[in-house]
Amino acid sequence: MNHDRFVYVTYIRATAEAVWTALTDPDFTRRYWFGSWQDCAWTAGSSWKLILPDGRVADAGEVLEVDPPRRLVLKWRHEYKPELHAEGFSRATFEIEPADGVVKLTVLHEIDVPDSKLIVAVSNGWPVVLSGLKTLLETGEALQRPATS
Repeated sequence: MNHDRFVYVTYIRATAEAVWTALTDPDFTRRYWFGSWQDCAWTAGSSWKLILPDGRVADAGEVLEVDPPRRLVLKWRHEYKPELHAEGFSRATFEIEPADGVVKLTVLHEIDVPDSKLIVAVSNGWPVVLSGLKTLLETGEALQRPATS
């Protein structure tokens, strides 16, 4: 099977429960995802949306697996850029593992499309978003959105 994937691993000085809350609580998410938030019931089979600050739906899908505070798997499709939407659904997996006083957070984003434009996009997006999550959890202060070229 031809597919494309992006993997990001970070270590966060926080509890697994705090990382889980950061990933799923819309008010917390707004603080590190530059005003965006997730609309979801966080149960297997429930719909999931990432909403931009202006109210547009950036991405949408479904919760495939939910095991708080250890694992979350989302069926994910980009909604507003036609070339990314055309690639169909991808899968985002979040693994949270306690590791000697910190938490190892692994994000795997994959799609069954070789040379995926979506994977190129998330390869640029996830590091900024997850750095913001880590900074907020460790310092209590939000990371400013870096300028992009």
